[in-house]
Amino acid sequence: MNISRLASGFVLGLAAFMIFEWLMLAKNLGSGPARSTAFYVVHGILVCVNIVLAIVLGTIGWRAWSSSRRG
Repeated sequence: MNISRLASGFVLGLAAFMIFEWLMLAKNLGSGPARSTAFYVVHGILVCVNIVLAIVLGTIGWRAWSSSRRG
């Protein structure tokens, strides 16, 4: 399967945005008002899962970008 350079650039940008967005959410959760433990556990799981998804997307985008450059 070949992904165009434009699509691979979009996927790389999306991965970078996802990492930035979820790290900011984690930072803001830590500095917000005190909440129940379940709230922090659920949001911590969401942050971790989405960071992993962003890394997977970034890997796919990087491989597609590299392979399109080689021709």
